[in-house]
Amino acid sequence: MITLLLAAASLLCAVPDTTVTLKGVTVSGQRQHDYQMRTSQSAVQISHDYLQQNFAGSLMQTLEGVPGVKAMAIGSGQSKPTIRGLGFNRMAVTEDGIKHEGQQWGDDHGLEIDQFAIDRAEVIKGPAALLYGSDAIGGVLNLFSNHIPTEKLEGTVQLFGRSNNEQIGVSAKLGGRSGKWFYRANLTLIDYADYKVPTDSIQYYSYYIKLKDRRLRNTAGLERDGSVMLGYAGYHFHTDVRISDSYSKSGFFANAHGLEVRLSDIDYDHSRRDIDLPYQWVNHLKVLSHTTWRNDRLSLEANLAYQNNLREERSEPVSHGYMPEPDGPLERRFNKSTYTAALGMKLALGAQHELSAGISSEYQHNRRGGWGFIIPDFETLSLGAYAFDQWTLSEQLKLNAGMRFDHAHTHIHSYNDWFLTPTAAGDSAYMQRSADIKRNFNSLTWSAGINYSLGQWVFKVNIGKSFRVPIPKELGADGINYHIFRYERGNTTLDPEESYQIDAGIHWDNEVLCIQVDPYINYFPNYIYLSPTSQYVEGLQLYHYTQAEVLRYGVEAQLNWLMTEHWEAELKGEYLKAEQKSGEKKGYTLPFSTPWSADAGIKYHLDRQGKGFVGLNAHFVGAQHEIVPPEKPTDGYFTLNFSAAKAYQLGHTTLKVALHADNLLNKRYFDHTSYYRLIDVPELGRNFSLMVGVEF
Repeated sequence: MITLLLAAASLLCAVPDTTVTLKGVTVSGQRQHDYQMRTSQSAVQISHDYLQQNFAGSLMQTLEGVPGVKAMAIGSGQSKPTIRGLGFNRMAVTEDGIKHEGQQWGDDHGLEIDQFAIDRAEVIKGPAALLYGSDAIGGVLNLFSNHIPTEKLEGTVQLFGRSNNEQIGVSAKLGGRSGKWFYRANLTLIDYADYKVPTDSIQYYSYYIKLKDRRLRNTAGLERDGSVMLGYAGYHFHTDVRISDSYSKSGFFANAHGLEVRLSDIDYDHSRRDIDLPYQWVNHLKVLSHTTWRNDRLSLEANLAYQNNLREERSEPVSHGYMPEPDGPLERRFNKSTYTAALGMKLALGAQHELSAGISSEYQHNRRGGWGFIIPDFETLSLGAYAFDQWTLSEQLKLNAGMRFDHAHTHIHSYNDWFLTPTAAGDSAYMQRSADIKRNFNSLTWSAGINYSLGQWVFKVNIGKSFRVPIPKELGADGINYHIFRYERGNTTLDPEESYQIDAGIHWDNEVLCIQVDPYINYFPNYIYLSPTSQYVEGLQLYHYTQAEVLRYGVEAQLNWLMTEHWEAELKGEYLKAEQKSGEKKGYTLPFSTPWSADAGIKYHLDRQGKGFVGLNAHFVGAQHEIVPPEKPTDGYFTLNFSAAKAYQLGHTTLKVALHADNLLNKRYFDHTSYYRLIDVPELGRNFSLMVGVEF
């Protein structure tokens, strides 16, 4: 159907990789009916072409066009994913089947993954803990960088940049195949300067701070990524080994790192490309092995991985409270190693019946350092096993059901300050920030779903229970988080978080129109969150971890209309409502709740093969007045955005050009989910992103 010309732009209503023909036009795309019948969950496939044509800086900013997916950003180079308002340790990010394990709790740094090594992606919205375990309570972002080369030599070179922060970068990918052996290598280099905002000054705790040239001083950064893969691909047997390393260094907005910066000798306005104190650097090393064996009925898969995430935060040594001036700039250091092993199998019990089962284990070892404290040392061990059954009763009706059991053990180490603090008894002591804690958690989860098609309609429902183990930060945090302007305190009595969710999907399409509606309802008997208080500790607002009964419900909708062979219109939107049903903030929503949003777009396709387009998009976001006191409301806003892409065939080489422009009107607005709004910092101003790539 000609609707599938939208493959590069419409994520819910177009997916790549098969062929359909209409009126003499051949279009690459997969029949939506078949794709919607694959799973009872709300899932979206994102092609490599979409990732290139919608390049917007970070990977998550590129994926923000997916309804329900948002990028929680701090600065111009860092962003974290959220699905239906749930992020951090409530959604899992996997790369080639391995769950990515960094310091997910850190709000001020992004994913340590090279976005230019990604071949395709998949977003699973809603609970997915049945197959992925704890942390997948809100959904999963699956990233795939395991494309097997088909030629003796093939590759890609991409040059890209952004105007707002003067980003420049290059990425090169090389691969080849000889018989059944193949290899891949990737290298990415990125540098960017302080970014611009549409304001001349900001307010930090009643202090007005002037911005030079409307730039947030000391927000420059760099990124260096590299990876190599070697593999063997036979008919029944496949194995590969991949080593990747991601390094990034970025400055913290100097005026947001405490008022002491006013007394600093550093000239932050000397250069917009240097990285002064305070700054952070993160290095993520990943070694993974993927092996599969299959015959006509049985498929076995084994994944092994080692990950090391090393992160340092450095700032000028300044005394706080009773803490004397430290000897050096190392404020915090986190060294986390993760060992992962998983074994899965799929068994065809008949032409219409498939059973899946698997076991998995994960061990984490984290050590801290530096003169600042926020989370203690810890070790965690997780074990899980699942079984999942799928029945195809007919072409119109499919059923699935499964169960999973998980056990987790967490050991948090004690920690005392390195300096003396006066006590009520009149003497001094090394104050304890974290006690020695050992906790065990067990959980049984389940899921069941149905897919039913009727003509051009597809209906699906998935119901299930998910869980999430409290992370060490939630159990044992006790310190200042300058970068998000608050003092955080953990709670050692937290129980595992549980979630019950009903997910539904309604899909209809014909030759020119495609409609998708995905409502959901989510009930948490014991939701864990940071609750703001009216207290202040060391000059910052105190947030403490607590649990409450929470009801969340919402809907995502998208409509695509191919008005002619070249003109396409798109409407999409999402709405989310959350309410606490118990606890000290009963009747209120959750902090940093996502407001409603809607998009209206028009696109002109330059050719029938989908190799080029020009589009204009209006993005509307509603005001958020449902807050948790003392949180402040946020006004609504709209932005006008432009995108264009074109591919040119030059013999055996393809030249691809993509242009993306955000906030064309240079609107001054605040994102309710951004921590920077707490100090009166608006979102980025006008920004152009350009990518030029050559594939051979």
